[in-house]
Parts: sequence; structure tokens; C-alpha cells
Amino acid sequence: MTDANPNARMAAFSDGVFAFALTLLIIDVRLPADAHITSTPELWHALWLLMPTFLAFLLSFGIILITWVNHHGALDLVKRSTPSLVFANGFLLLTVVLIPFPTALLGEFLLTDHATPAVVVYDAVLALQAIGWILMTGSALKHNLLINAHAVAAAKDNYRKAFFACAFYASLAIVAFWIPLIVAIVTLVSWILWLVQGIRLKRG
Repeated sequence: MTDANPNARMAAFSDGVFAFALTLLIIDVRLPADAHITSTPELWHALWLLMPTFLAFLLSFGIILITWVNHHGALDLVKRSTPSLVFANGFLLLTVVLIPFPTALLGEFLLTDHATPAVVVYDAVLALQAIGWILMTGSALKHNLLINAHAVAAAKDNYRKAFFACAFYASLAIVAFWIPLIVAIVTLVSWILWLVQGIRLKRG
């Protein structure tokens, strides 16, 4: 397996981390332990109150899924690994397993008067994830790890996008101190656009 794909072990480990992060997301989508439900209307009401948590789950599931797809594509462009690439990959995976924590915060506090910390932390983690992409792509470019000229061009494009994403989500994290709900909506829309762009690239 390692002869056919020198990055097979790193890819397999990464897939396990992505799967673990996705599993952690659903743990917080549950009714409160102290909920006292004695009728059908009360259960419907409790489920309605759970809607922000479920929407936060869907958003983060989409983010991790898109990240996994991009990660898979990025490793396909790399012919071998180096310690710097391995550690950069580890940092990116760290940001992935961090996502369930701000997701839980977002689901619980988004529609309250104290939503600011939840949105700030959420977008800050997304900015950190962009840094992970910068480190991974930068390592691949610096150490000539890419398989061909097309891969180099794709990596350079991803490198520029990672810098943009880092600046964008860091800015959103700052703006969220004043308008957290609007920032949360912008964050959602941005990931819908990332998804649409990714689908178009795959079709192309």
C-alpha cells in the first residue's frame, strides 16, 4: 500500500480524524437532560427549540465534509511527504477536531443575547483552519512535493485562497463582537459558496 501511495498512512489517519470529528458533532444534537415532556405539544416545542443546534450541526457537517473532500484532493497532488507536511497536516486536523466545540456553543447561544462569544470562537476556528491549509500547501510548494506542473498551479491557487479565507474569517470573528447574528449568516453563506464552487470544479 505504501509503495503505491507514499501518503497512504497519512491519508488513512486523516480520514479517521475526519470521521471522529463528524461523529462528535451529532452528540450535542439532543434534548436537554432536564427537559420534562409530558405531552405531544411539549415535545414539538422542545424540538423547535432544538432547531438552532440542528442548524449549527448541518453547517459544521458541511464544513468538515468540504474540508475532507479538499484534503483528499490535496493529497492526490502530492507525490511524497516530509516532516513539515506531516506536521502541517496535523495542525489542519487539530482545527477539524476543534469544530464540534464552537458548534455546540453556536447551537446553544446563537439566538440569545450573549451569542457573541460563540460566533467569535466559531469564525476564529475557521481562520485557524485556513492557516492549516496555508501551512500544508506552503510545505508542498516549498519542498517540491507536487506531482506535476498542473498540481503546482492548483496548489498555488489553493495557497492564495487559504490566505483569503484566513483574512476573511478572522475579520468576521472581529466583526462578530458587534453583530454576531449577521456574521453567523455570512459564515453560512460563505460555506454554501465554497460548496457550489467545489461542485463546479469537480464537474469541470
